[in-house]
Amino acid sequence: MYKQPEYLIILLHCCEFIAMTTSVLYYNKVKRTYWKWFSFYLVYIFIYEISSFYVKFHSNLSISDYLSYIQIPVEFIFFFWLFAYKSLDSKGLFWIAVFVYLGSFLIESRFSNSSFVFKSINNIIGTIVMLVLVILEFLKQIRSDSILFYRENKMFYINIGVIFFYIGSMPFMGLYNYILKVPHIWNNYYIYFMLSNCVMYLLFATSYIWGKVK
Repeated sequence: MYKQPEYLIILLHCCEFIAMTTSVLYYNKVKRTYWKWFSFYLVYIFIYEISSFYVKFHSNLSISDYLSYIQIPVEFIFFFWLFAYKSLDSKGLFWIAVFVYLGSFLIESRFSNSSFVFKSINNIIGTIVMLVLVILEFLKQIRSDSILFYRENKMFYINIGVIFFYIGSMPFMGLYNYILKVPHIWNNYYIYFMLSNCVMYLLFATSYIWGKVK
């Protein structure tokens, strides 16, 4: 039997709200930098999550197409932009990441007959690209000695959050159709999926409180 504890959903929404509210409260400190777009992103995420929750549990409408072709791509491409284009200062790396990720839709349509609410192959490839960018970001921090001042480094918190959720959830999202066949494994991984999501958004909020904008 598959279990989706309601308290985890409420907890996630609370963490998303905290991240969004914190970004709004600290907006004046980042409004002249590219970090302002991170604030807009967090506002969008909270609105999406609340709206999708209502649609899923209070109507007969399906959000699977929106999730697969708009929401998840928006998340990946935004972080590609944040890591590659802005933090690593490489437009070429950003466009390579986007091209590889969008190319995965062709692979998905050709080799997958998945009927689930999101595309597993897209998630695997998107997460692998994200992993590469996370590694490059950490190498950048180590080489520049900014890792010594991690408490003031906004990207440090973003990195850790992405590792917890996107990287840590890769087996759950990427192998979803196989894990779904074993309910007790799905239930346990779902708990990790939700809690790591909460941790990520709390780290995003922390990046505004302790992180400094240069």
